[in-house]
Amino acid sequence: MTFRDTSAIESWHAHVYFDSGSRDAAWTFREQIEAHWNGKLQMGRFHERPVGPHPMWSYQLAFAQEQFAELVGWLTLNHGALDIFLHPNTGDALRDHRDAALWIGRSHELVLSAFN
Repeated sequence: MTFRDTSAIESWHAHVYFDSGSRDAAWTFREQIEAHWNGKLQMGRFHERPVGPHPMWSYQLAFAQEQFAELVGWLTLNHGALDIFLHPNTGDALRDHRDAALWIGRSHELVLSAFN
């Protein structure tokens, strides 16, 4: 096995998954994230449809490697019934999404053909 240095991680993305039944909870959680993190991370669009490899509606949080422990801890304790998909950004999108991903809550099968 070849070990990679964590310096390969340029940043992280967290994708909060939701559907029509959990839309309001997802929006409320988004507002809580924005209030708590107060501009310290980048909030993506609120997609009410599957986008790219994500099989559910979602929105993205982009954050620095240095924020990982604090942000992931906060998401873990506060996500409620929402599922969250996390992946590093190393320049290899397929590997990042398929092999290096983490889940908070339930996992979902990604649409990996989006990387073809």
